[in-house]
Amino acid sequence: MHIQPKDPILQETLLDYSQESDPIKRKQLEESIWQRYGSENTAFVLDMSGFSLLTRKYGIVHYLSMIRRMQLTVEPIITNYGGRIIKFEADNCFAVFPEPSTAARTAITIQHAMAAANLLTTEDMDIHVSIGIDYGKILILNDDDMFGDPVNRACKMGEDLGKADEILITKEAMDMIPEEAQIEGKPIEVSIGGMNILAYQIVYRTDAEEEQQ
Repeated sequence: MHIQPKDPILQETLLDYSQESDPIKRKQLEESIWQRYGSENTAFVLDMSGFSLLTRKYGIVHYLSMIRRMQLTVEPIITNYGGRIIKFEADNCFAVFPEPSTAARTAITIQHAMAAANLLTTEDMDIHVSIGIDYGKILILNDDDMFGDPVNRACKMGEDLGKADEILITKEAMDMIPEEAQIEGKPIEVSIGGMNILAYQIVYRTDAEEEQQ
């Protein structure tokens, strides 16, 4: 069966780019893609913690049921804060927000929602997530995928560097959050793509809550 591309213009432009040998024309094709599909946005990437351990211990169906509960929890929170979910992929959620402050507030709300839900479940069903946030130029393609340096950095922080229940945000994105938003963060240094960059771990729990973790 022949699968029709979702966006023929995009597919044709990408193919033209790969076949074009003239650097100037290639640059023009690249710019046309960014102009049509690119925008300044906040990348938000959420990852569930403990996939390997939980799957090995309880089985894949057990973990899939947790993924579904995660999706049902985070979707209304993201949309209520004005975010746009690009895709759910495995135990990840990829979304974009107009500005970092709403992305950070959404992340905090999600962490509190997960903590509250975990009070009602047995330990084997507790859901813990880590979230990465960055801001910059992002390509959103076919309305179901996103690319760009901010996405890569948010993925790295959300999937690899962030521990369970953590929210990590780049310094550039954190600097865009107004003081009146009252979002605090602890400065840290992270390594992404072989480069050390400044970032923040967003503080959303009281000292007493931190001690209980």
